[in-house]
Amino acid sequence: MAVARGSRRPSFLRRAGLRNGRLADIDSARIAEAMDQVRDRSKATLHDRLHRVRMAAGLAVQAGLAAALAYLVSHRLLGNPQPVFAPISAVGTLAASVGQRFRRTVELIVGVAIGVGIGDLLIHLLGTGAWQLGAVVTAAILLTIFAGASVAIVIQAAATAVLIVTLSPSTEDLEIPRFIDAFVGGGIALLVTAILLPLNPLRVINRAARPALDLLAAQLDATAEGLRNLDRGGVQRALDRLRNNKEELANFAEAIEGAKETATLSPARWHRRDELTHYAEAADPIDRAMRNSGTLIRRSVTLIEDEEPVPGPMPDAISHLAESVRLLKHEFAVGDEPEQSRERSLRAVSEAGRAYAEGVGFSGSVVIAQVRTTASDLLVASGIEQDEANRLIRKSFGEQEAPRGGGPEPDESGPKQPTAPPVG
Repeated sequence: MAVARGSRRPSFLRRAGLRNGRLADIDSARIAEAMDQVRDRSKATLHDRLHRVRMAAGLAVQAGLAAALAYLVSHRLLGNPQPVFAPISAVGTLAASVGQRFRRTVELIVGVAIGVGIGDLLIHLLGTGAWQLGAVVTAAILLTIFAGASVAIVIQAAATAVLIVTLSPSTEDLEIPRFIDAFVGGGIALLVTAILLPLNPLRVINRAARPALDLLAAQLDATAEGLRNLDRGGVQRALDRLRNNKEELANFAEAIEGAKETATLSPARWHRRDELTHYAEAADPIDRAMRNSGTLIRRSVTLIEDEEPVPGPMPDAISHLAESVRLLKHEFAVGDEPEQSRERSLRAVSEAGRAYAEGVGFSGSVVIAQVRTTASDLLVASGIEQDEANRLIRKSFGEQEAPRGGGPEPDESGPKQPTAPPVG
């Protein structure tokens, strides 16, 4: 019996050890995956922070120069003993969203004028004190809102009214210096951005466009790889990352507006107007390409979940789309005609046509349709008219027979959704 028990004990220990070993392997794999994600996130965060610093470096130098000049002009030339608001006004103008600096300067001046008028009038009627301060601020806000002013004017009017009420007892004739300082600060900010230190508008746009286009290309690549390996998790992660693209698109759109403003105000940048127009016209189709790629990736997740067929050319088509985005970014950056990007977009459509002919299911047909739609968006972004882009898409796709999977016929204007998925 002892021998029998002894013979069974090692077997039990071996089984327990095997189970523990498997658990340990699973835990180790999970921990390693989590640590990889932490390291990737840290690298991405550092990269994003450095990119933001590079994007803001020109603005920081402009703001410093504008603040110094505004102080000198107000203090030395105009004799203001306390030129506080001139540099504040200059920095406030530059800190406004690029593309809105001229409007921001006007808003500063209008807000100051309203605040000075209301504050001076109510001080004359009511005197100074805590409740008078509350009344002045309330009146300034309500009157500017009633007049339909923007939020910036409302805030500026209220802030000016506060200064008028709180500083008037100790500082004589505060109203006039502050009003003049608004002109000085805003005017010098525009002078710095337009004449003294104008940024290169194309460089600003290229830096802003890079994160958005890199994000799109990377997630299309991840989707293609996920389809090849039937990796639902990988495609889902690509979808999640692409959904968080609002900041990149907002920065891109803002950079375009700022570049257009610079090209309008700065004589040194007038020769860039045609190139900026090209970029500005590309913003909307790039935004549409982002949205249509989101649909493409989302349907790729469903395709894998439903175990639909994945023809070999399908992931190849998506890879070509990713390469088209990268080529578009490069050709825009160096000022070349985006011929290579156009060629790669049409190659993506051609591969999509082959995948469609081999046979796809319902979600697969939507993926094919979104390849066509996204390729059309990229062609339009490259400078081709929409009608011509659609003609090229249809030609590259070819006259395909109905797919063996029975899905709907794709179209570059978007997938045609049937009332129910076809059988088979």
